[in-house]
Amino acid sequence: MATAALLLSPRLVSLPPHPSLAPGCTKRPTSYPLGRRGARLWVVGDGSGAGLTPDRTTVYNGAYGPWTVEDSDVREVLLYRSGLVTAAASFVAAASAAFLPEGNPAAGAGADDLLYAAGASGLGLSLLLIHIYVTPIKRFLQALWAVGVLGSVGTYLVAARPLDEGLVQYVLDHPAALWFVGPTFAALTGLVFKEGLCYGKLEAGILTFVIPGLLLGHLSGLMDSGSLKRKRTL
Repeated sequence: MATAALLLSPRLVSLPPHPSLAPGCTKRPTSYPLGRRGARLWVVGDGSGAGLTPDRTTVYNGAYGPWTVEDSDVREVLLYRSGLVTAAASFVAAASAAFLPEGNPAAGAGADDLLYAAGASGLGLSLLLIHIYVTPIKRFLQALWAVGVLGSVGTYLVAARPLDEGLVQYVLDHPAALWFVGPTFAALTGLVFKEGLCYGKLEAGILTFVIPGLLLGHLSGLMDSGSLKRKRTL
């Protein structure tokens, strides 16, 4: 069974790439109506399809054998996209706190840590359901995420908590801590690279360079704590 696809604009669902295409990538497909609320199902295959009704399921003959699209595939895609939205919204909210005045409760260490935890959780869900044909790559991204999460928990318990600091604030003050939490962002970089490469998402392609650039800038000291603190007072 193929794991179905991609949420496009509101109420659009995109099914997975046809197995005869390059791993994880797809061509622009044909659309078919799905459901009573105007949602549309994008189907890639050899012939016309008629949705997901049990008696009219289309079977596609791919390079790796026949496959169909079921309701469970669509649910997996919705969960995958929900994880991406959660991760993106959390990291945007956390980054936006840098523009809040000093002492604002919304910019507190507790809020930053909660947003980081929510974003990492959403990322983990998406990595669990991500559709990549090359299994070792998928397992590698999942392993990076797991190492990053364990490193984050360990850094908080061993280093940040004894100093009565939050994890995010501790990493901000101690760039070397990125060696422990960084694998989470490495997994995120791999995911956005896949999205940019396979679906032509320009913003994902840009993030492929922005994420490691920011991390390396903080780790190397090019973005020192002084410049970061000045940004928080803008």
